[in-house]
Formats: sequence, C-alpha cells, structure tokens
Amino acid sequence: MIYVDECATDSHQCNPTQICINTEGGYTCSCTDGYWLLEGQCLDIDECRYGYCQQLCANVPGSYSCTCNPGFTLNEDGRSCQDVNECATENPCVQTCVNTYGSFICRCDPGYELEDDGVHCSDMDECSFSEFLCQHECVNQPGTYFCSCPAGYILLDDNRSCQDINECEHRNHTCILQQTCYNLQGGFKCIDPIRCEEPYLRISDNRCMCPAENPGCRDQPFTILYRDMDVVSGRSVPADIFQMQATTRYPGAYYIFQIKSGNEGREFYMRQTGPISATLVMTRPIKGPREIQLDLEMITVNTVINFRGSSVIRLRIYVSQYPF
Repeated sequence: MIYVDECATDSHQCNPTQICINTEGGYTCSCTDGYWLLEGQCLDIDECRYGYCQQLCANVPGSYSCTCNPGFTLNEDGRSCQDVNECATENPCVQTCVNTYGSFICRCDPGYELEDDGVHCSDMDECSFSEFLCQHECVNQPGTYFCSCPAGYILLDDNRSCQDINECEHRNHTCILQQTCYNLQGGFKCIDPIRCEEPYLRISDNRCMCPAENPGCRDQPFTILYRDMDVVSGRSVPADIFQMQATTRYPGAYYIFQIKSGNEGREFYMRQTGPISATLVMTRPIKGPREIQLDLEMITVNTVINFRGSSVIRLRIYVSQYPF
C-alpha cells in the first residue's frame, strides 16, 4: 500500500496560517507555537494576559517579549526582573548613594543638603539658621561652621559662648609700674594714680580729703573716693549697678543721696534704699565702648548740731563693646 504525503505534495486543505502535519493515511492542520486553533483559523495567543512576565509584557504575533521597569534588568529566564544596584555600577551620587528596590537615593554628609536634582549636595549655611547659634560671630565652612570670639575673649567648651580673658590676672597687659591694671569685659584699663587737686590731700590710693581747717574746704565735699566698675554694652534695664552707704549713723542725722554730675543724659538715678544707703540704678541701655564718670554725693544733715556736709564717690563706669 502506498501512502500519499499530502503535506509534501501540497494536496492538503490547511489554510496559510496553519501547518500541515502528515499522518498515516492522512494529515492534520495545526498551529505554530504562539497560536491556537479556533474554527479552522490560527489565532495569536496573547501571552501577556496570563502573566508570563514579572513586570512589562509586549505581545507580538506568535510570541511575546518581557521587559523590566527602569532600575531593573531582565534575568536569563527572559521573564523575571532583578534589581540593578546603581550605587555599585555607575554611582550617580556626588556623596553617598543608597540603593533601593528598583532605584536609588542620594544622601549628603552632615553639613550638606541635597539639591533639587536629587544628586548633588550643597553646603548648608548653618549660620543663617539662627542669630543665637553663636554668642558672637558664626563662621560658615563647607560642611560645618564654627563660632569665633572677639579679641579679649576665649571660646568656651560649649563652642558657642565667649568668656572674658583677665589680662590683668595673666599679666598680659601694657600697664606701666605706676598704673593699676583694671580688667574689663574684652579688655583692660590702665588707671593712673589719682591726683588730688587743691585744696585736697591724697590720703590713700583712691581717696582725697579736704582738711576741715582749710578755709577752701568749707563748701567742698569732705572726701572724694574713686571707684571703678564695668558693665556690658546694652545691659537690660532698669538695673541696680552700685551700692552707696554711710559708714556711721549719728544721732539726729539724716542722709541725702544724689548724682552730683555726669548724668546729663539721664541714664541713671539714685534710689534711696534705707536711712543710710542708696542704690545707683541704670535706666537706659548704654551702648559701648564708652567711659562714664559720675560723682555720687552723700549729704549728711544733722539738725542737732546744725551740721551739713558731704562726701563724693567718683565712679568711673567702663561700658564694654559687646553685650557679654
């Protein structure tokens, strides 16, 4: 018996979309991979409908292809996707790269902030955040900052506060032997020995006395005592800054305290705090550097012996340049 190969002799009735498969005594019409037979026609199978791909699927006639989202690469099985470690390959970040699933993020070192492009880092100006970051001056540097103090101060361990250097105590001054070194906030003052003008006599390093037997002393304060003090610039007010008190209280006597001179700007006043004492009050903030000399007078009135006399404290106030 002779079998006829209908497929080889093209004597079959398969349509052009089908494949002719010879069988014993006949043939069958079949479809190629990627197609399925329906009512005598080979129709493309949409493999993408069945989730053949892990991420992206593109159907093509008789087949399909899988692709991956950005940040992934296709594995050898042609279907699954694997994360790309951009930090290990191209490292697009300027400073620190952190790989994430399907992507990456850039991070900046302390003292830097990420720019809008998400890649570059720019210096963070910490000094612009607050005027209270440093007590005196904030100096910005790439990735950091530091506080500095003016001459006459040192930076404390907190790295923001300034402390006065006592030049007199450390003998870091320019005063000559006859002068007295007086420490100020941020500096020092070389104070000359006092000079007692006629008819006063010098009785100590800081006191002048007008002898009672001298006729020229009749209307003058009995003593002038020199005192020095310093205050910081812009000190909050009102502020009690100096105490004045009589050393002896006599029967029948009372005391009047007043600012005799130096208060032309009305920046101070005397507040009597007791029968024999008073306090100097600063009423207005004073901006330094500045030197002020006040004559504080204590008037003694004794009605029993019909006596009236006075003594003066010559107070020299040194206002520093800075508020610390």
